[in-house]
Amino acid sequence: MTKSFLSENIHAATAVIESLAGLQQQVESVSRLIVDALKSGHKILACGNGGSSAAAAHMTTEFVCRFEKDRRPYPAICLSVHGGDLTAIGNDYAFEEVFSRQVEAFAQPGDVLVVFSTSGKSENVYRSLQMAKRLGIETVALLGQDGDQCAGMAAVELLVPGESTARIQEAHQFLLHVICELVERGLATHP
Repeated sequence: MTKSFLSENIHAATAVIESLAGLQQQVESVSRLIVDALKSGHKILACGNGGSSAAAAHMTTEFVCRFEKDRRPYPAICLSVHGGDLTAIGNDYAFEEVFSRQVEAFAQPGDVLVVFSTSGKSENVYRSLQMAKRLGIETVALLGQDGDQCAGMAAVELLVPGESTARIQEAHQFLLHVICELVERGLATHP
């Protein structure tokens, strides 16, 4: 019973990962956006809720610390980890504004906002994309299912099909690692 359950999940995860092959062009576009931003002295902002928040934090850590190779740190901020900002904005304004208000505070032309949402239904993520668009900030969205209200909002969209939040999060993690590897290669010649 356990082996069958594990095998079923391995098969499901493998099928979702294999479905990502059609995102080659988008993955390369995201990597170029990030490399260009970091090489020109700009920063990466990232956000998401729950497991997507963890993915955003993981991504920013890969730039601030390193991915595989030792290199200088690059500026990347996860908007979902600043407890004081989140609670103050949520209390004084609304939870739907926790990311957009930080985008307004921290983003500057040349920066890149990367959002994660397995459903695309997160109002606070949607509003961060709206704010970034208003400010002229480049945007990337890693979404799941059909992307819901966040679909079509970002300059580059990586849409993972499927209904399982777990499988979508695993696919986002895989895409995140591929992007980090490509970015690190692109930054290899940058002092």
